[in-house]
Amino acid sequence: MVASTAEQIAALSGTTVIVHPLVLLSVADHHARSAHSSNKRVVGVLLGQDNGKTVNVANSFAIPFEEDEKDPKTFFLDHNYIEGMWEMFKKVNARERMVGWYHSGPKLRASDLEINELLKRYIARPVMVIVDVRQQAVGIPTDAYFAVEEIKDDGTETRKTFLHVPSAIEAEEAEEIGVEHLLRDIKDSTTTTLSTRIANQLASLRGLQSRLLEIRDYLKQVAAGILPVNHQIIYHLQDTLNLLPDLDDPIKTKSFTSNTNDQLLVVYLSSLIRAVIALHALVDNKAANGRAELEEGKDSKAEDDKKKATRSDSKSKGKESETKSGKEEKS
Repeated sequence: MVASTAEQIAALSGTTVIVHPLVLLSVADHHARSAHSSNKRVVGVLLGQDNGKTVNVANSFAIPFEEDEKDPKTFFLDHNYIEGMWEMFKKVNARERMVGWYHSGPKLRASDLEINELLKRYIARPVMVIVDVRQQAVGIPTDAYFAVEEIKDDGTETRKTFLHVPSAIEAEEAEEIGVEHLLRDIKDSTTTTLSTRIANQLASLRGLQSRLLEIRDYLKQVAAGILPVNHQIIYHLQDTLNLLPDLDDPIKTKSFTSNTNDQLLVVYLSSLIRAVIALHALVDNKAANGRAELEEGKDSKAEDDKKKATRSDSKSKGKESETKSGKEEKS
């Protein structure tokens, strides 16, 4: 079903596509086996459940696909293979149905709309997921789209395009265990928790920077007349700007300052407590070392006295033996 009204487009934009790690692994394996040494993309079918507000993509299978690099609208898609694989997958798990298709991208192609129309023979509302197998940017490697008809403000003929919808990566318990086993040898066990948290925050800031640069470039192209005005994007940007705090308000500035001072006070007190504990441990260590030295000195003195006593006893015994021997000789 192709969306043709603003209400339907708004309903589609509120749909979330949930991709499971098994699908990502399958797509990466498909690309590594088929088109690893070239710039060709791979195409496959997505299986799962379409619950209206969420599309759960739990499984996938690859399909034979070829396209002309010079003419992107010339491609080959094996329909008989899709039907045969779908019949076999229904026998394995009847709950999983065809919900859409994927390709390895990394961006939209000219033939994507035609492929999406072909998939409508099997799926009423197919979702297209682009899985970036050679990801360079920060963020999740999936982008989800629905085909819609864009209504222009000037009353001209509508045209079909793709509507970007939010996507997320979630895993079930069995998948989480498998992913942990896969990442066990990749994670560096020598890194501390603090360094890991800082690295994650740095990656988040880089992702935010890339999104802000995309927004800036889009607004520049719209202002220059290169791209048409999309009111949905402008509305979202306006909502985002309205959520930003007004730093010129003295009350809000004072609240920010008070909150920052409270946090810094906690850090300052923590530093003082750590310093006092360290000094206390140093004093305890010095006292323990002093007691150990005194005990060691007492033990060494006792050993010396014992050695002197044994020496004096041996000398007295030697003198007694000499006197006895002298008396025996006289007699």
